[in-house]
Amino acid sequence: MKKIALVAAIAAFAAPAAFAQSSVTLWGRINTTVESQSSNGDDRKVVVQNNSSRLGFKGTEDLGGGLKAQFLLEHGLNSDDGKQTSSAFWNREAAVQLSGNFGAVKLGRWTNGSYFATADYISMHNHDTGTSSDALYAFGTAYRESNKVGYFTPNYAGFTAEITASAGEGAPGVERAFDLSANYDMGPIHLGAGYGKEGDNSQYAIRGLYEMGAFTFGAYWQYEDHASKGVKSTRNIGRVSAMYTMGASEFHVNVGGTESGGTAGFGGHGGKQYTLGYNYNLSKRTKVYGFYTAIDANDTKKGDFDSFAAGIRHNF
Repeated sequence: MKKIALVAAIAAFAAPAAFAQSSVTLWGRINTTVESQSSNGDDRKVVVQNNSSRLGFKGTEDLGGGLKAQFLLEHGLNSDDGKQTSSAFWNREAAVQLSGNFGAVKLGRWTNGSYFATADYISMHNHDTGTSSDALYAFGTAYRESNKVGYFTPNYAGFTAEITASAGEGAPGVERAFDLSANYDMGPIHLGAGYGKEGDNSQYAIRGLYEMGAFTFGAYWQYEDHASKGVKSTRNIGRVSAMYTMGASEFHVNVGGTESGGTAGFGGHGGKQYTLGYNYNLSKRTKVYGFYTAIDANDTKKGDFDSFAAGIRHNF
């Protein structure tokens, strides 16, 4: 009888918490490859490679009248050795928001919309992750993910937008940062634009993607304006991609290039990147795939990289 009373008491205390939260979802992605890699012209090595694996929690409470409270937590983990990807545990996302007919207001940490609206959108072969991700896109300029307040518009006839501001919080040398993005998705046409600014540094980009039966074609162009020690440096970055689907098979190709300047690596040189990929979708959640990717720095081997890869990705 004591045991039954104890169970009843626990249930009584737990019930309000259970009913207060409408839903909590555990989700994630494990994405791992085995690769033969060469860097800077050195000898090849075999690597088991993580491709942005992650574990997430999200929850929603229905407040009535179309208003909802939501939380989003996302942890980046290395699927090759089990370690977390940075010192911050919720390093991919840690945010809370209120949403309704007006759109959504969000506070915390999350990936900038300007990236999702442009470079990520056309990287169809492996979600712009791992060694085949876009190595040329300007992440280093006006790109801050933490301490943000953002507004997300409702969907107006295929058009959505995100406006965010990141607080400097009085830290020495840290200025407020702003990120703007817009997307238009209607039928086979998908358009996007992104803009980021932090102090004297800025970047903006545009993207287009078109679906034509079994073929999908995408491209983006980005302009980076970066200041370092009072010296301005700019560059243009571009990438095109294509996908052909046949049953469960997908065939991919990506070609990108960047001028020297901005925050570009390669020892101050520009560079190019090429990727060929193949995906076989075993289900909506699981695929096996392979790719070859190569980064070629102009006039130097510093920054050169290439990899032959085969892997498995599972979403849950």
